[in-house]
Amino acid sequence: MKIAIIGTRGIPNYYGGFEQFAEYLAQYLVKRGHSVTVYNSYSHPYQEKEWNGIDILHKYDPEDKIGTAGQFIYDLNCILDSRKRNFDIILQLGYTSSSIWGRLLPKNAKVVTNMDGLEWKRTKYSKTVQKFLLYAEKLGVKFSDALVADSIGIQKYLYEKYSLNSRYIPYGSHVVDNFCAKLLDEYALEPYKYSMLIARLEPENSIEIILDGVADNSDDSDFIVVGNHLTRYGTFIKEKYKSNKNIRFLGGIYDIEKLNDLRYYAKLYFHGHTVGGTNPSLLEAMGSGALICANDNVFNRSILGDDALYFNSKEDVSICLNTNVLESRARIIKNNFAKIKTIYSWDKIVTQYEDLFHEVYNK
Repeated sequence: MKIAIIGTRGIPNYYGGFEQFAEYLAQYLVKRGHSVTVYNSYSHPYQEKEWNGIDILHKYDPEDKIGTAGQFIYDLNCILDSRKRNFDIILQLGYTSSSIWGRLLPKNAKVVTNMDGLEWKRTKYSKTVQKFLLYAEKLGVKFSDALVADSIGIQKYLYEKYSLNSRYIPYGSHVVDNFCAKLLDEYALEPYKYSMLIARLEPENSIEIILDGVADNSDDSDFIVVGNHLTRYGTFIKEKYKSNKNIRFLGGIYDIEKLNDLRYYAKLYFHGHTVGGTNPSLLEAMGSGALICANDNVFNRSILGDDALYFNSKEDVSICLNTNVLESRARIIKNNFAKIKTIYSWDKIVTQYEDLFHEVYNK
């Protein structure tokens, strides 16, 4: 089939979850004989027209000039271009800035939309923006031939809200079995003598709850924060905790090998995401042997089950930091490795997407 992927800033990944997913999915689909095109922002660091057998189309994206509104223009440019390409399938990753252009999607292509998380619930948005995002969600449902839910919670929500069946397909990951403690020297860290979080620095990722717990804890071991902090909220967070010398902000790190090593050698890896489905960074943490302490919500519990610590408050965070986890560490990591291999393996996930594309195309 001739397949296009829209809704990301592009590949190879320099940004986040959807970009990482698009990178893996596109490569697997090409290996299975499909023609795959990924739309990239014109400002993406990778400027070639082909990457690992995948066609790359760069489209104008003024987000760097006018902010969030630029995403709407970028998505419009991608959709208008897709009308010229005779695609069989268009995979739309997310809907927030593309669904308002849904009527312009090519009629001869089948549109499959990964509905992402409950974007309109994100606390970083004003009430007005939240109302718009709920409207955008409705449009995303309306202009799609098939919906993908990346968690059981999202699948249930879509059925209860819109009386529509969606296909549950989580993100994929893989088990990492090669680690190097030497890399920790770059960050002046020692194995199992630090804890960490990796996230976009946004309120719904429990950043303050986690760091409040770290700040209140008597343990003065290092706590590293990985994520772009050159934002308004990032500036606020750095200012709030500037007196806590053990809290260190490393900025964004996109080298997957470095991230795997940092996660594996951490005493605890905190996952604070509260809105969304199967978060890619959570699966990566499971696959890299991290001992995870997660926000206690239905999305995280449906994946981790009993193989994690959980928190709801800064007090919980402090308790987890003081918990002796050496005895249970090996068992928990083994169980999470098994989940990646049997449920969340990339081979299985891509096969499910490929099967869905065939079903939708042949209807």
